[in-house]
Amino acid sequence: MDFAPSPQHEEIRRTVRDFAERRIAPVADELERQGSFPTEIIREAAALGLLGVPYPEEVGGTGLDALAYAITIEELARVSGSVAIIVSAHTSLGCNPIYLAGTDAQKERYLRPLASGQKLGAYGLTEPGAGSDSRGTRTTAKRDGDCWILNGSKRFITNAGVAGIYIVTAVTEKSAAQGKISAFIVEADTPGFSIGRMEEKMGLHASNTGELLFNDCRIPVENLLGEEGEGDKLFLKTLDGGRIGIGAMALGLAQAAYEAAVRYSREREQFGRPIGSFQGVAFMVADMATEIDAARLLVYRAAWRKDRGLAYSTEAAMAKLFASEVSQRATNNAVQIHGGYGYITEYQVERYLRDAKLTEIGEGTSQIQRMVIARNLLGLRSF
Repeated sequence: MDFAPSPQHEEIRRTVRDFAERRIAPVADELERQGSFPTEIIREAAALGLLGVPYPEEVGGTGLDALAYAITIEELARVSGSVAIIVSAHTSLGCNPIYLAGTDAQKERYLRPLASGQKLGAYGLTEPGAGSDSRGTRTTAKRDGDCWILNGSKRFITNAGVAGIYIVTAVTEKSAAQGKISAFIVEADTPGFSIGRMEEKMGLHASNTGELLFNDCRIPVENLLGEEGEGDKLFLKTLDGGRIGIGAMALGLAQAAYEAAVRYSREREQFGRPIGSFQGVAFMVADMATEIDAARLLVYRAAWRKDRGLAYSTEAAMAKLFASEVSQRATNNAVQIHGGYGYITEYQVERYLRDAKLTEIGEGTSQIQRMVIARNLLGLRSF
């Protein structure tokens, strides 16, 4: 077994880390305080090819792989959770459904500008009454000649209001309670489509999270993505890949917290010696390092399997579950090690803690990940 990253993967890490530390780090805190979407930073990330890392060059992407993508998100999150979630949602959720199920014409018209970073993407699955249980979807799509008419709403959508292209799910057969779910491509300027309330969040303040509203929104019939009634299968595949991205984001936040804790443990003195020399602090740092390494192996394994065309649903769920919970523990311990300073915004560890919480919720809660893992292992539905 070879655990050494390839020269190509080391190069992508160096490239993204340099960009993150040079361009994002100096302004990350101010962007969070202002709640400002980092438009220029995303534009520069696109120019570096960071918005289409795992997609082939022939569809506008960078031509790398899922492991390179995981490393990209990890390095962005190490400096800014907000930038990481923007890029992750765009790449995993905005681009991947089109890559998986799009026609050649859809890939040319929509995936190319997304993967090349000309436009941002977003994914509308969650609704006010449909989160973990997608069967609660109430947004409908009715066929009317050469159009589909969408009515309903989506909630908690990352990149709402800044994306140019949205992938949304809607019921297309029978009543909302019994119908089959289909997926659609909606352009931001489509009549009948609008952005509702923007959420004020616990963390990730420089990323947009908002509501999508559809009021007799008419889209061309050719904007159906994949087969009618097969949208549930498509979003399950999409979420499998997305969990690698969220796992990598959790990993980057945990790494940032660990590095901050190590620095502070060496510099801060109490009772005439560095606090890192006390067993209570030293053991916390040791646990952080151990768990982060284990989480990294899980995330990279899931990406490695995806790159080789192997089944990776269970591995992605494991990676996302473990990395997100490690991130919560690592960021919480970093705050504890900083003591009172950890609770104020002068030090960044409080931001890492707030941002890390999202990774236990987004793209399936920790409880849903356990259900996915158990179902795949046992062959039984778990409730």
